[in-house]
Amino acid sequence: MSLSPLPEAGTSPLVPAADTPHLDDMSRFVPGLAKKVRDYGHLNPVLGRIGSLEVRLATTTQEIRQAQKLRFKVFYEEMSAVPNSISLVSRRDIDDYDTLCDHLLVLDHDVKAKSPRGAKPKVVGTYRLLRQEVADRNWGFYTAGEYDIAPLIEAHRDLRFLELGRSCVLKPYRNKRTVELLWHGIWAYVLHFGIDVMIGCASLEGTDPQQLALPLSFLHHFASAPAEWQASALPERFTPMDLLSRDAVDPKAALHALPPMIKGYLRLGASFGRGAVIDREFGTTDVLVILPVSAISPRYIDHFGPGANRHAT
Repeated sequence: MSLSPLPEAGTSPLVPAADTPHLDDMSRFVPGLAKKVRDYGHLNPVLGRIGSLEVRLATTTQEIRQAQKLRFKVFYEEMSAVPNSISLVSRRDIDDYDTLCDHLLVLDHDVKAKSPRGAKPKVVGTYRLLRQEVADRNWGFYTAGEYDIAPLIEAHRDLRFLELGRSCVLKPYRNKRTVELLWHGIWAYVLHFGIDVMIGCASLEGTDPQQLALPLSFLHHFASAPAEWQASALPERFTPMDLLSRDAVDPKAALHALPPMIKGYLRLGASFGRGAVIDREFGTTDVLVILPVSAISPRYIDHFGPGANRHAT
């Protein structure tokens, strides 16, 4: 599914190893229990705020469940994803990577109280973050199920990769302010952990490549990653993106047809892998985003970086 957006490196958060019990193994028996499952060391989990909206890293099982509930609402209720039995019963989008990843949240504090105990902040946006050292200790990157990224990572063994994924924002909050907070949070995370490259699958809605010929062809002809950063879809999942010739692509119309998230990556300096992948479970066509931190425009670094006091809490 798709990905939205980076001092010295800090203490790594506590992350479960491959044999660590699922988040729900204990806490599921106590409704509402907010068991702490993440400790980010010197990194304050609260990363920024604009008005009533706050961007933070999840630290408890309860906060991760809220992210999963938001993902279910967007992916399964609003879009056309097909839930498995676990997601259908729990009304949460759940997979094994949730135990490994860090979860970035945007919360709205301006919500009406539904009980005498007062109002609780509402999770309105989320991103899932997986650092390379965590992936290496467990079962690798989620993206590897769609793209052959091993040669890309091997060619840049001196760099640290971060996978972004499972991004979504509640419909009323799909605006510049929410997206800015998400990017600010990711940038703070990238700086703290010394990340060099961001990768992940971004999605176009729909599973018919012919209906997506214009945006796919645009990405192929005008935004393909250079050879040193290139990676291809797995052979058994490869769907050609060059459905139109370069001369037949109207760049202005193609940009208009792209999802806002992909346009945002383009503005930052991202490029794209070879071939698309049809994800029928989520009802999307995925493309591989490759974004070296060195490729990000200085104006965006100034906008989202440490000096961006407008995001400060």
